[in-house]
Amino acid sequence: MKQQQTRLEGINQLQQVMRRLRDPDGGCPWDLKQTMQSLTPYTIEEAYEVAAAINDGDHHDIEDELGDLLFQVVFYAQLGSEQQLFDLNSIASHTSDKLIRRHPHVFGDSESQTDAEIKAQWEQIKQQERQQQGKDDSVFDGIPRNLPSLLMAQKLQKRAANVGFDWLDSQPVLAKVLEEVEEVRAEIDAEAVDQQALAEEIGDLLFAVVNLARHAQVNPDHALQQANQKFKRRFQTLEAHVKVSGKSFESHDLMQLEEYWQAAKRAEKSAHDDNTD
Repeated sequence: MKQQQTRLEGINQLQQVMRRLRDPDGGCPWDLKQTMQSLTPYTIEEAYEVAAAINDGDHHDIEDELGDLLFQVVFYAQLGSEQQLFDLNSIASHTSDKLIRRHPHVFGDSESQTDAEIKAQWEQIKQQERQQQGKDDSVFDGIPRNLPSLLMAQKLQKRAANVGFDWLDSQPVLAKVLEEVEEVRAEIDAEAVDQQALAEEIGDLLFAVVNLARHAQVNPDHALQQANQKFKRRFQTLEAHVKVSGKSFESHDLMQLEEYWQAAKRAEKSAHDDNTD
């Protein structure tokens, strides 16, 4: 009970700090001029920093970054309170009600047990909510327009799949990816490259790859993040080889750089094998 009281005091303290920062009499000029619109880029940045901290696995960093993200929520709640729209308590109550409503297998009398049944029930409840809100003209209603492209592709594909527009397994999806690769190749090999058509075909290829990731139950954003880090790690090893050579990057030809790159891959594989022995 004491621990719960401490947590509540922490939330109350954070709200008090926020109110002081927004106090027209002696508050912080930067905080005072912020709006919900101006805060949005910072909120997105904080969410990514939370994800990075979780990926790194340092619990102190995770706590710190979660605090920064929580402050964003408290900031929006303060702005909403000032405009008499909502406050932190109404946000929490609304979310609690929504979670209870969407989990009848926990809080109600639903007999759904399997993951597939629970997921189908969740989507059905969300669809009912959209209908009640008058947002059911399209299966895509309610999807934010400014989502990152990978997440948007996932959302669109999942919504379409929920009404039966989907392949049954990953094999035809993989075939579609290969088909899109050939269409990209055809645009690149054309006598006069049409950049607009090429961009469209590459977009189709990316969309198909996201679909393949969805069928393979792989988070495409996480997979791409891992690929980014792998490329960065290997390229930094390549940079070390260049430095040891005593020559500049410009004095190396592509074949020499490729040798360094392959050496980086071998070193990484060797280190991985040693760690799994």
